[in-house]
Amino acid sequence: MKQTEERKREHVQICLDEDVSAHHNYWDDVNLVHNALPEINEDEIDLSIELFGKILGAPIVISAITGGYDEGKKINENLAAAAEKFKLAMGVGSQRSALENSELKETYSVINDYDIPLKIANIGASQIVSWDKKEILENAEKIVEMIDADVLAVCLNFLQEAVQPEGEVHAKGCLEAIDMLSEEFGRPILIKESGAGISFKVAELLKKTSIAGIDVGGLGGTSFSAVEYYRAKIKDDEYNMREGQIFWDWGLPTPTSILEVGKATDWELPIIATGGIRNGLDAAKALVLGANAAGIALALLKPATKDSRSTILELDMIIKELRTAMFLVGAENIEQLTSAEVKFSRDLQMWE
Repeated sequence: MKQTEERKREHVQICLDEDVSAHHNYWDDVNLVHNALPEINEDEIDLSIELFGKILGAPIVISAITGGYDEGKKINENLAAAAEKFKLAMGVGSQRSALENSELKETYSVINDYDIPLKIANIGASQIVSWDKKEILENAEKIVEMIDADVLAVCLNFLQEAVQPEGEVHAKGCLEAIDMLSEEFGRPILIKESGAGISFKVAELLKKTSIAGIDVGGLGGTSFSAVEYYRAKIKDDEYNMREGQIFWDWGLPTPTSILEVGKATDWELPIIATGGIRNGLDAAKALVLGANAAGIALALLKPATKDSRSTILELDMIIKELRTAMFLVGAENIEQLTSAEVKFSRDLQMWE
């Protein structure tokens, strides 16, 4: 268990110290067309949305970052303070470690001290396939109760598991487990990728289950293969360094994944666009493409390691940027934003 805690600590520190992003951020290939006659007032723009039956102050999800080690408590607390301030959704990192060691629960449950309108619990798909049906349902309940979550995210983290020396590369039975959980568990199930995106074909399979939404978690932001490259480099482990380099840019770009998931599901499931969102303009682009909300992680990590004030300031700027983008395309609310004109550059067109 100490090894798991140390690994989580290493992951966060590497993300703070190194450039672990994909070599190309595909949000730079999405361009919103300027409206020189917006015919709206910026101070009248409404950013609020409804997601999973909860009202949010803005279409932003503080994506799962961490938990399960001592310093993770401070990070989650600062993120929770910001989520409360702006009435945003918030997820936590995988809670498996707290299932195995009850002393780690407070690194996640600290967010219960804050009034967060939508809380998202988290467990890896590679873990649930190792449990039988009874264990899946029991552990899912424990995870949700830990943070009084409204939604349970099942994280499709198979790239990370594949390049991680300690990874659990078991995926057989995953879709069946998701199907069962979405049918029999008493809370909405969100399927969440962690940096490699979700394709049209996978979304078609997921639509046949009773899941409540999809977080596309696409290529363009944090590469967990890059994170594992740096972990291996610290240990002078050339064997695993090579694999980290080879799969650094593996996956489907986030903008493409939004469009593919939307088409595969007939836009009937809520889509969260996580993967490379750096600012409010990127978030606006994701919403124009059809996402219901934009998920942000790495951009919030550094301020969250400092204090709540820094975290609140960063999110305040992101929300201001989103509002400005909406004003410049003439959208008074999020629904109108989906009608904004958009152009794609060649690097993104190649994925069509």
